[in-house]
Amino acid sequence: MTRAALLVLADGRFPAGGHAHSGGAEAAVKAGRITDTTSLEEFCRGRLHTAGLIAGALAAAAVLGADPRELDAAADARTPSPALRTAARRLGRQLLRAARTTWPSAELDALAREFPKGAHQPVVLGLAARAAGLTPEDAAHCAVYESVSGPATATVRLLGLDPFDATGVLARLAPELDRVADAAVEAARSVADEGADALPAVSAPLLEVMAEAHAAWPVRLFAS
Repeated sequence: MTRAALLVLADGRFPAGGHAHSGGAEAAVKAGRITDTTSLEEFCRGRLHTAGLIAGALAAAAVLGADPRELDAAADARTPSPALRTAARRLGRQLLRAARTTWPSAELDALAREFPKGAHQPVVLGLAARAAGLTPEDAAHCAVYESVSGPATATVRLLGLDPFDATGVLARLAPELDRVADAAVEAARSVADEGADALPAVSAPLLEVMAEAHAAWPVRLFAS
């Protein structure tokens, strides 16, 4: 295992397609729910403890060897919005393309055959981390960080926020990121004995509602 592989996987320049998605920030900005760094931090904290926790647990469980089909079904059950399911699978497909080139793996090849239209992104992330020799903790940290870095980056473009201020939001959330990642890994370790029902099933209904509205916009800067 090389820890540098985590830097490659978590790098925003890794060609996994995340730059095209705002994590719900575009809809939140239009609705007036994100207007400055304070409201951005509140929005990111909400995503972290809901979507971030679920993604972290799914990714960690994949590293631990849980059945990807079971995990993908669990991700579907925890994503009521069809628009968000579509986005997650689109991101998963793009991440899988990049990961198979970067860390060739029979498991990644099998996942591509099983899900030709894409598996949920956190499941792919976990298998990519496994192929790179990373730990469940690494995968969980990567997933929970992505859950907040996307919105923070997007609001720089959407609102013209100072990039330094947006990055400061991520820095202030760092202790919570660690705690959420730890909780995600703890849940993931229970999957072997309890099945996917052991994974977190927290919800953020407003994110789901806004995602459906956003998908219907005729013009948008981000895909989700």
